Amino acid sequence: MNCKIQFFNQIKWIFLFLLVSSSLFSAEPFIEFKGTVVDKSTNIPLAFAGISVSGSNVSTVSNTEGEFVLKVFTSSDQAKINVQYIGFVSETLTLAELKQRRNKIELTPMSIELPEISVISVDAEELMRTVFEKIHDNYPKNSIQMTAFYRETIKNNSTYVSLSEAVLDILKEPITSYRNDIARFYKARKKVDYNKLDTLVFKLQGGPYNSLNLDIVKNPEYVFSEDIFKNYKFTFDRSTRIDNRLIYVIEFSQNPQLKGPNYLGKIYVDAQTLAIKSAVFNLNLQNKEEAASLLIVKKPLNAKITPVVANYRIDYVEKEGKWYYNYSRIELDLKINWKRKLFNTTYHSTIEMAVTDWTLPDNVKAFRYGEHLKPSVVVSDEPIGFTDPEFWGDFNVIEPEKSIESAIKKIKKQIEKSY
Repeated sequence: MNCKIQFFNQIKWIFLFLLVSSSLFSAEPFIEFKGTVVDKSTNIPLAFAGISVSGSNVSTVSNTEGEFVLKVFTSSDQAKINVQYIGFVSETLTLAELKQRRNKIELTPMSIELPEISVISVDAEELMRTVFEKIHDNYPKNSIQMTAFYRETIKNNSTYVSLSEAVLDILKEPITSYRNDIARFYKARKKVDYNKLDTLVFKLQGGPYNSLNLDIVKNPEYVFSEDIFKNYKFTFDRSTRIDNRLIYVIEFSQNPQLKGPNYLGKIYVDAQTLAIKSAVFNLNLQNKEEAASLLIVKKPLNAKITPVVANYRIDYVEKEGKWYYNYSRIELDLKINWKRKLFNTTYHSTIEMAVTDWTLPDNVKAFRYGEHLKPSVVVSDEPIGFTDPEFWGDFNVIEPEKSIESAIKKIKKQIEKSY
């Protein structure tokens, strides 16, 4: 259980101040790919679709409205982008074709007959044992330097009150190493409306390390605890396909005799390589007091805080026979009941990180001492670079929902009025 406690110590709601500074850098010209990914049959937006540029390591994901922005250092309208979504036929098109389609990408649901579970000659637990045994074959054995976009948002009930964003350099240690991944800020910005935070300094400890520690390939014990197959039950769900490749879907849940909060969800396994492609899961919140003790490190004495939602997602992408950490998302909802107050408050936080580029092992440069972020980091309160469009215009971002954009405008106006 110790490893899992370490994981939760990274993902905690806290009430404190911590300032982190970053430097200003210039950027180069770029071409912007912008669009929306939808289900062709229903026109429903497809959230978390993978979008990448052919012949490069540049990629991003669509947001909850199916929208994306991908910015590439190229001058060619013939540059191709690939769009993938589990259970749908993948699409490849040029920037020119994207413009012709008015920036709307329609993916067709898979209609190929899938094999029934009975054709798989092993049970789900045996397959998962093989999956973990093959991790050393499927994932990088060398350090990888990555560029990533990171975002934290906090809502008070239905109103956005805080937005933090950062472009990061990440030194991703190989799965064979016991060293932790490290990150450093390249650029960061944040805006907060404290008037809507119930006078609390309401923040999230751990910053980008929340996302990095969610890597279940490098850190399986953080999520599954030390004895995976004793503590969890694995069963097959119906298989699916992505990019015309068969994907095994394996459900997992904690064994009833296992004490304390644990996880349940699904793991998506590439049938060809037996690599984990994605995992979507949530924390068991039946015992809310124990779950609260894991998620909350400090709270006001006159408040009772109850976790309502704790959802997690991790995605990997394959390139040249190896699978790389690509995207993660954490959603945490907390309900706060105040003494002597009639109404409660619900805070919803979303933490996302998407890798936009990576450097092959031969070109990895070690971080200088003192450059990397501490595991206890909280993204800066200082509005560093927030009004610097020349910088922020030149980096891949997960396009925010329109409500976030309008909230930021309101927050800026309120902050300006306070001066």
